[in-house]
Amino acid sequence: MIYYDDSTLIRRALMNSRPPCEFGAGSDGTALPEEFQPQPPWKAAAVLVPVVMHPRRTAILLTRRTEDLLDHGGQVSFPGGSSEATDRDTVETALRETEEEIGLERCYVETVGFLDGCLTITGYAVTPVVGLIRPDFHLDPDPQEVAEVFQVPLAFLRNPANRQRCQRQVGEKQLGYYQFEHHGHVIWGATARMLVNLVDMLEQSA
Repeated sequence: MIYYDDSTLIRRALMNSRPPCEFGAGSDGTALPEEFQPQPPWKAAAVLVPVVMHPRRTAILLTRRTEDLLDHGGQVSFPGGSSEATDRDTVETALRETEEEIGLERCYVETVGFLDGCLTITGYAVTPVVGLIRPDFHLDPDPQEVAEVFQVPLAFLRNPANRQRCQRQVGEKQLGYYQFEHHGHVIWGATARMLVNLVDMLEQSA
């Protein structure tokens, strides 16, 4: 059992959450704009949103993908990936993929709920699974997939001053998106949308 104030807040915010059944919905910029949504069928996937419960601070664990990966190479992301037929559910997908990518064993993870479904431009329908992580874990990242593993304090993400709203040209259209910059790491796209979703849920429950 973990006994930190942030743990209580996270549990309260997610206590009624369920695996998402919609992936194109959302508001306040936490969903992919309709004009950028790919046509179904989408590829089912799940990620773990690892909330590391350090004794005096709480942090979100993130990865930077290797540059030569086909999808989202070089970008900051949560550990996770595509669902497989042998996975019991999306929680199993998130835990299995996390073990394979960064070597975080599931005995260090307590899953506590779900964020909103997240649709990516590349056609993945992602279920974000939130897990509280004991801080005594050990990692063994797969060098073929993961260039770096790092942590960002939850307090930093919850500070509205650190949430940027940006735009970039995609084809002939402008895509609006959230972005965080922390110690040289630029977090944007689907990962930033999921972080904003988490932070907004925490603020609503605080």
